[in-house]
Amino acid sequence: MAAAAPAAAAASSDAPAASATAEPEAGDEDSCEVRVLQSLRGKICEAKNLLPYLGPHKMRDCFCTINLDQEEVYRTQVVEKSLSPFFSEEFYFEIPRTFQYLSFYVYDKNVLQRDLRIGKVAIKKEDLCNHSGKETWFSLQPVDSNSEVQGKVHLELKLNELITENGTVCQQLVVHIKACHGLPLINGQSCDPYATVSLVGPSRNDQKKTKVKKKTSNPQFNEIFYFEVTRSSSYTRKSQFQVEEEDIEKLEIRIDLWNNGNLVQDVFLGEIKVPVNVLRTDSSHQAWYLLQPRDNGNKSSKTDDLGSLRLNICYTEDCVLPSEYYGPLKTLLLKSPDVQPISASAAYILSEICRDKNDAVLPLVRLLLHHDKLVPFATAVAELDLKDTQDANTIFRGNSLATRCLDEMMKIVGGHYLKVTLKPILDEICDSSKSCEIDPIKLKEGDNVENNKENLRYYVDKLFNTIVKSSMSCPTLMCDIFYSLRQMATQRFPNDPHVQYSAVSSFVFLRFFAVAVVSPHTFHLRPHHPDAQTIRTLTLISKTIQTLGTWGSLSKSKSSFKETFMCEFFKMFQEEGYIIAVKKFLDEISSTETKESSGTSEPVHLKEGEMYKRAQGRTRIGKKNFKKRWFCLTSRELTYHKQPGKDAIYTIPVKNILAVEKLEESSFNKKNMFQVIHTEKPLYVQANNCVEANEWIDVLCRVSRCNQNRLSFYHPSAYINGNWLCCQETSENTLGCKPCTAGVPADIQIDIDEDRETERIYSLFTLSLLKLQKMEEACGTIAVYQGPQKEPDDYSNFVIEDSVTTFKTIQQIKSVIEKLDEPHEKYRKKRSSSAKYGSKENPIVGKAS
Repeated sequence: MAAAAPAAAAASSDAPAASATAEPEAGDEDSCEVRVLQSLRGKICEAKNLLPYLGPHKMRDCFCTINLDQEEVYRTQVVEKSLSPFFSEEFYFEIPRTFQYLSFYVYDKNVLQRDLRIGKVAIKKEDLCNHSGKETWFSLQPVDSNSEVQGKVHLELKLNELITENGTVCQQLVVHIKACHGLPLINGQSCDPYATVSLVGPSRNDQKKTKVKKKTSNPQFNEIFYFEVTRSSSYTRKSQFQVEEEDIEKLEIRIDLWNNGNLVQDVFLGEIKVPVNVLRTDSSHQAWYLLQPRDNGNKSSKTDDLGSLRLNICYTEDCVLPSEYYGPLKTLLLKSPDVQPISASAAYILSEICRDKNDAVLPLVRLLLHHDKLVPFATAVAELDLKDTQDANTIFRGNSLATRCLDEMMKIVGGHYLKVTLKPILDEICDSSKSCEIDPIKLKEGDNVENNKENLRYYVDKLFNTIVKSSMSCPTLMCDIFYSLRQMATQRFPNDPHVQYSAVSSFVFLRFFAVAVVSPHTFHLRPHHPDAQTIRTLTLISKTIQTLGTWGSLSKSKSSFKETFMCEFFKMFQEEGYIIAVKKFLDEISSTETKESSGTSEPVHLKEGEMYKRAQGRTRIGKKNFKKRWFCLTSRELTYHKQPGKDAIYTIPVKNILAVEKLEESSFNKKNMFQVIHTEKPLYVQANNCVEANEWIDVLCRVSRCNQNRLSFYHPSAYINGNWLCCQETSENTLGCKPCTAGVPADIQIDIDEDRETERIYSLFTLSLLKLQKMEEACGTIAVYQGPQKEPDDYSNFVIEDSVTTFKTIQQIKSVIEKLDEPHEKYRKKRSSSAKYGSKENPIVGKAS
């Protein structure tokens, strides 16, 4: 079952899928393979009251990062010269690994030296549900190198009795430090860890040290150390071996992990403290321990002086059962478009009982979309909207289930349409510094309002002409729904000749293009929230574009702008040509005629970013190395460049990709590596973090899954020095030794995990059982009492058109939810009992200072 607000972790259309699978126990007929999928979404809003610089220049250049433990997985743009930076950056990603803390760091950018960490917000994984779905101000905590730890240690302790040459007995503690797992990256690279092992007591501190392990985050130490823990005594004085009580209580073993700095200072990686009295009842103790900060991270009593950070965080953990468990719930939901009235369907009832309709909309839309049921469902709920619409000018302007469903549908299926249509122009606008301010009050000194007006008109015209000529690229599903909306609007308002256009423009201009223009980062058209000047330019463009769409579709002679300067500017566009262009465009995208591609469409831009790749050839000294390169993936090819915008150094056609798989860390002692296996030598790439690696693997798999000659087996390690490290085969062309990972759906535009979406819906029903019960009671009340309704009561908030049909559907919902509760409860019990405290999966939280 998902955590609180399960559907809040809404995935974008190109969101990657990650999974951690719980293996069934041998011989357990009731056990099943469960996928545990974690995702995080939210928004870094703003910071305030940051500490100023001392001296005349008090402002800072700030940015914020998101870290899983100590691994940075996201970074905002830099906001210059501010002590209250406004970031406004939304994020979404799958979390491909376990973690203890989700942390947000606020940095002061420094060009010449290392960036300064101003403060942090660190939230334990188990506490994330307390903040789900709501904006919260968090006080920044101090950042200390001794508090920045992650990873775990595998330790074994034993007590031995040692007989000396003269026949006396001393007691010896044997400390076996076996391994560590999950140590942090240092400056983006695996560390060189070593451990100090100390026996600490009131009057002693005996310390020993392991060897340094090179370039690894998972060192295997396997070293044993011996400590004398009691004075020698006569062997005949003790019939049993035991440690004196006072010694047990006062002694402890301390393990400190360090990164070997070679020529610079060693970096503290964490510590654990284990009291020797764990051996009170047993002469042997073995367990995994979580590394802890030193001295509780040197917590300061003055935490309010650093400022605060406003965040919106939604963490979701979906425990997805095998498909067969979801059959009855899926069937019930997929029947929704055929239920009369639509308000009595399971899908509609879910939206009624959820605390926030948005929680229900995304999994419903994705599930219905996957089974080609979205168009009839959206049409039915839109028809319900139209019944309550009295004025044709306000058609589909509200925030109803219908409009939200269509908004999400357009985000999912229209993502690549936006990239093809808007991205080149938005890149031009964001990368240029042309001023477009036309408000006389906001003009800066030296600005020329006529020049700004020309700049703005140039961008509006370029964007408008691109949009109205883009109907051939509009996804068929959007066209089908627009066609239905147009027909229904005409039937609802038969005397209004323009309503057929405004019904469509309400979505495609107001809720699609205009929103994407003003928030390009939300639609993955730009990597970050634009700066203040660019946002202002985009806002003016967006206002004009949406008014052009509405004005053109309604054939109004006046614009609806309240600002005088916008009214004056819009007069430039009040020409018949714009109205004709809008209507022609709306006609084309709301037609059921089959669109034939011209065959000259541009390749779809899928992903780009900076990573490291292993050199294909050899350097002068005969050793291959890693180089930083800018990677770009389109629907046709994967390329890398020395810098963004430069000519490609190397190109791999997508059709030549045979497999994309993770690469074992042991190959080059580097984390977050993957390999692109193609018709030439494999390309070995290192991403900057686990999330980025996961996203690249996912999108490369999706775009190449239908390629001919895809491999069934691959080598999980590299071919180095004449043999494969994984299977030791010497031939570079030998067949792979491990089956390739099962691919994801081939459609690069829509990647839907229907079981996961159904699991989210199950979780929402479970969390809303009380409201479902109230709705059930309301149906009974309505069925029994047919007189006039008096005071508003519990059921006045529900849409219940047919109480008998609605009651029947609720009974079906309760039945399938109860049946799904059983395997979920079995899995929860198994999960809580399977990981023994002290195991690698459930390590002991070590004693902190």
